[in-house]
Amino acid sequence: ITLAAGSIKNSTSNADSVLAEAAGAGLPFSIELNSVDPRVLILHTHATECYQPWDDLWYDPDFAARSLDTSVNMCAVGTVMTNILNQSGVNTLHDETLHDSPSYTESYGRSAETARNYLEQYPSIKVILDVHRDAIERDGARIKPLTQIDGKDTAQVMIIAGCNNGSTVVLPDWKKNLGFAAAWETEMETLYPGLTRPVLCGYRFYNQDITTGSLLIEIGGHGNNLNEALYAGQLAAKGLAAALLGGA
Repeated sequence: ITLAAGSIKNSTSNADSVLAEAAGAGLPFSIELNSVDPRVLILHTHATECYQPWDDLWYDPDFAARSLDTSVNMCAVGTVMTNILNQSGVNTLHDETLHDSPSYTESYGRSAETARNYLEQYPSIKVILDVHRDAIERDGARIKPLTQIDGKDTAQVMIIAGCNNGSTVVLPDWKKNLGFAAAWETEMETLYPGLTRPVLCGYRFYNQDITTGSLLIEIGGHGNNLNEALYAGQLAAKGLAAALLGGA
């Protein structure tokens, strides 16, 4: 069975204070409206991740929630986000490479290579978003991060920012990425209260050493259906455009 969870919150006061401090620093880059050159790249380290192809709260344990079909996997969500950003005046590119196919191993290495190739071709890129979906399970149930925005079911989203631990994970500019994460989450929650789960900081690279605008975002989870995820992608992208453009 899939549990339809409301807002899944797990923040602590210490984490909130770190996030507030990062938010106060502002964005570590600037994005101008309707720039000629691309400023944002959306890609997918785990592009074959997908969603339940049905709407009810039961799930098939044999369904791996993976697909090579870009119309239903993470590329579909990335396409929606790219379209919203471009319509908002943020020049955005979308890469649909299936970095986790045919092999899941080293998918982050392959997506890092893709990102660096884009930066070589388009040094104007300031933001690299790695769009995933989560997989939350508890006691034999899949957790469905879900809320309603304007009366419509939507998957909740969660930004992940890598953190520096000074030894095995060296990310000297991690607070700049975190500041970006804080600004984005703030805009999403201002526009669409309940859309987000708390920003997650982890001692992982997630390829976030590539730029100071590199973040990973989880759009829903494997308990959500595609329509809930696509709507979440639209809203997340609108929040991102607001964060990047400010009052433009």
